[in-house]
Amino acid sequence: MIVDALLAVCGSITGNSVTGANMFASGATFTSPNVIDLSQNRDIGEGQDLYVRFQVTTAFTGGTSAQFQAVVADDAGITTNVTVIGAGKVLANATLVAGYRDAFKLNPNIGSLGRRYFAIQAINVGANTAGAVYADVGAEVADFKVYPSGFTVL
Repeated sequence: MIVDALLAVCGSITGNSVTGANMFASGATFTSPNVIDLSQNRDIGEGQDLYVRFQVTTAFTGGTSAQFQAVVADDAGITTNVTVIGAGKVLANATLVAGYRDAFKLNPNIGSLGRRYFAIQAINVGANTAGAVYADVGAEVADFKVYPSGFTVL
């Protein structure tokens, strides 16, 4: 899986260390701290499937659930003409523990919407008091298998 620092919308990766950014709010929508300016000359994979890939780095606590959405807007503050172009499942806080990873597919018509800025947002339900995430955009999703302790994989 290829990771591009210019397509990280939440948190950062330095070497093999992943750092998340806070994405919690009490019953409110929280927008990612990094916003991608789509007017720049960069290939964001038009013509192929794109995914928002995220990993929880600090467990979500205090509320009941959160849902991650990919959005585009006319302004860098992600407040004008906000359009949702992809969304993950609504996930209970019991699922959003440190290390949880997931991905969701983006609408392939990003450029034709005419919006300049891209970000993700977390729709928090309940009074979330903690929760941090690393998220980026990529063309592939890492598939991994976790085996129970004590088993040998041949």
